[in-house]
Amino acid sequence: MMDQQNTRAHLENGRWRMLLLTMFCYLFFYTGRHNFGWASHQLAETLHISFERIGWISFAMLAGYALGQMINGNLADRLSPKHMIATGGLLSVSANILISFSDDYATILILWCLNGYFQSMAWAAGSRIIANWWRDGNKGMAYGLYTMSAGLSSVITYLFSILLVEENWRSIFRIPVLFLAGAVIIFFIFVRNAPRYDGGEKTAAETRPGWKEAYAAALGNKRFLIVCLALGFQSMARYALIFWIPLYFLSATFEDAPSKVWISILLPIGMAAGAFAFGFISDKFFRGNRMLSIFAGMTACCMLSALIYFLNVKSGVTIGALVFCAGFFSYGPQANFWPLAPELLGQRYVGTGTGIMNMSAYVFAAIGEPLMGKVIDATGNKAVMFLVVALIALLAALTILLAARPRLPENQMAARVVDAG
Repeated sequence: MMDQQNTRAHLENGRWRMLLLTMFCYLFFYTGRHNFGWASHQLAETLHISFERIGWISFAMLAGYALGQMINGNLADRLSPKHMIATGGLLSVSANILISFSDDYATILILWCLNGYFQSMAWAAGSRIIANWWRDGNKGMAYGLYTMSAGLSSVITYLFSILLVEENWRSIFRIPVLFLAGAVIIFFIFVRNAPRYDGGEKTAAETRPGWKEAYAAALGNKRFLIVCLALGFQSMARYALIFWIPLYFLSATFEDAPSKVWISILLPIGMAAGAFAFGFISDKFFRGNRMLSIFAGMTACCMLSALIYFLNVKSGVTIGALVFCAGFFSYGPQANFWPLAPELLGQRYVGTGTGIMNMSAYVFAAIGEPLMGKVIDATGNKAVMFLVVALIALLAALTILLAARPRLPENQMAARVVDAG
């Protein structure tokens, strides 16, 4: 009995330690990809190109990320997740530094596309580590905290970028990613892919699914595919805000905001707070009904974004509060998407399912970037982004309802059987 208690306590300590290490590592990952929006204005002037072409560079990164998710999600079920995260992080650092020395549009586009692929090696692999350690109990909270670390990563990236944007766009690609390199090294030294049981390595590696089996299980699940579609719309709305908000605040004027650019940091702060909150909201208030939680969040995002556009707010304090809330509800529901991979597909296919979900998310986000740039060029109104975000968020809310039918006992039983296996 005492040995069982000690084992249980050791596992509990270990799962929190691995979660915090994975969160710490991902805390700096966005310094290698969310930095681009802050460099976009100066980059457009340096290269003498339109915002639509800037949008295509962003498209290239998101497309590379989406393709990488389709590949690397499955690899996370078959290879060492911590090796994948470390490799992707260091390659992303290299791509960013190379971009900082370039003056050629095609070179930057290719390097940013490759950077998207390198960045894609982290998220599903991190989800695999969390799934290995958090097989039961408060799984929604664990994924909520993991998603929160991504939101806080945007905060850190915004802080660095605001401090560096007046200096030179090249610094935005050089300095912040050095912290990513340090975080990746620390993570690699101390993290373990999975707990040990009974003195042996009983991990997911022992029951690795074949790649055909894994893709067939995911792509043959209709509810899972509908969830991927809803996540695609959610990600399109989120990235429209993340990428174009800096441009909006660099050009907008507000009556009581002499340091207007700092208002923009309320967006990622709201996103981080939303990710943290929605992990608990789905577990406590919606009793594990993550789809209903997602619907509520995206509906609120739709209404807030429309409010920002139609009110044409001139007060810095008011727009700051609205931007914080838009970030809270645009990103918070994403914390409820990731637990759906093990819940709908079972424990064996967490990496593959997460990869396919993230691929869908970034395909939609990639399509949205040049389209948003074209709308801004055509209207000459940067605030129009909020109206577009409202429409996309509404699509996300309506789509998730298609998958949110009452959960059937046999589905739950099937998932438990797969998890037990």
